[in-house]
Amino acid sequence: MKAWRTVFLSLLIVLAAGTAVCAAAVWWWLNHPMPLIAAGVELSIESGTAPREVAAGWVRAGVRAPPWALYQWFRWSGQARRIRAGSYALEPGTTPRTLLAKMVQGDEALERVRLIEGWTFRQFRAELARAPQLKPASAALSDDQLMAAIGQPGLAPEGRFFPDTYLFSRGVSDLTVLKRAAMLQRQRLESVWAARAAGLPLQSAEQALVLASIIEKETGLAADRRKIAGVFINRLRIGMPLQTDPSVIYGLSDAVGLAFGGKLRKRDLQADTPFNTYTRAGLPPTPIAMPGLASLRAAVQPEATRALYFVARGDGSSVFSDDLAAHNRAVNQFQRAQRPPPKLGGTTR
Repeated sequence: MKAWRTVFLSLLIVLAAGTAVCAAAVWWWLNHPMPLIAAGVELSIESGTAPREVAAGWVRAGVRAPPWALYQWFRWSGQARRIRAGSYALEPGTTPRTLLAKMVQGDEALERVRLIEGWTFRQFRAELARAPQLKPASAALSDDQLMAAIGQPGLAPEGRFFPDTYLFSRGVSDLTVLKRAAMLQRQRLESVWAARAAGLPLQSAEQALVLASIIEKETGLAADRRKIAGVFINRLRIGMPLQTDPSVIYGLSDAVGLAFGGKLRKRDLQADTPFNTYTRAGLPPTPIAMPGLASLRAAVQPEATRALYFVARGDGSSVFSDDLAAHNRAVNQFQRAQRPPPKLGGTTR
């Protein structure tokens, strides 16, 4: 009896020692850097990917570890179902413990793309196409198809996207960025329209968006933005043509997918398009660029002014005039020597 008791105790001791050794080995493995096949290993995890496949994906990507061991660690930790979709990058020194923490916390490797105020939608698309880590899902889509794909069918794309710097996970679709930019522009427009000044000659937020795009293209100095808005508001009130060169240029170029080169000539100003604000009164049918928040605000909160004209000084700022005679004097002073005589009655830039 004593002999059996001795054997049993010995077995318990051996098992306890083995368990301790195993526990120590597991603890060491969890906290020991995993070998990587390169200085940086990356993996994009799609939404709904099973934890077992996540573990296998890391091994395929270049983590030198048994996939079953990674998977068991994910399960044993109790956090396997908390792994977030996204793009992740590992550097030398990453342990199984820090790998799981990175995925649970959503500590992604993010890229960025900057979309600039005043760009046209054509320029937006070109910049997205240049982003190396962005999946070009919209590349084969027409503008109409793209707008339908982001949930805004039937709308012209110009002006619908908020210019900003956008962070994104590597390998996501460019439609993801476009959806986010469209949502932000819609939110910004709704916000500024709700805070608009009383008595504006604008019938809708859509018209405010169109005007804001013109203000964006006409503004060389931020301090002039609201006064430029005031000039256009004054012209709309009295039914005077806006006579803004950027809209004419848009009608000759971006609206039909071409690139405008050189200076506007008399025949350009006489070429009637829906965007020619010399031959047609009121606002053009769509925005002509992507306005930022400052231009959106200026469109609905213009500076109170009597000015009907402005001309560029050449340093980014503008000279504002209440009447044509004063405007012509400003043109003679600041621009006659720089280019051919401007159009009388226009907002000479």
